[in-house]
This record gives sequence, structure tokens and C-alpha cells, in this order.
Amino acid sequence: MFGKKKQAILTPPPGLGKEDIIIEKSICTGEGVIGFCDPKTKKLLQAVAARTPGEIADFYRSYGYEPPEK
Repeated sequence: MFGKKKQAILTPPPGLGKEDIIIEKSICTGEGVIGFCDPKTKKLLQAVAARTPGEIADFYRSYGYEPPEK
């Protein structure tokens, strides 16, 4: 009853999957953004800030994917 809430799995943009996830980092600040890269427009879709490896893993899990091994 008092366990962790199960997070709803989000839907990736149409036609995109785990292989389309990229991380962009700022050269100046080192801050990162993770999201789906549209191969046609090269735009980052559904992007969120990711500062730690844990936040990157959370992004993958929120879409039902296993995070990459390091």
C-alpha cells in the first residue's frame, strides 16, 4: 500500500524509438539535454534536462526502455 508509485510509460514521438535518443551537452556549462532526435529535421523532440546519469536512466525508463550500460 505504501510502496513506490508505478510511473506511467510515456509514448515516444511517432516513428522514433530507443535508437533515436541522443544527449546534447553544452560546451560552456556542461549541462545536458536528452530527447528524441528526428532524423529528417535533426530537431530534438520531447527534450528534458539531464544533469546526472540517474536522470538519463530515468528518461529511458519513462519510455519503457532499459538505460544503456556504461
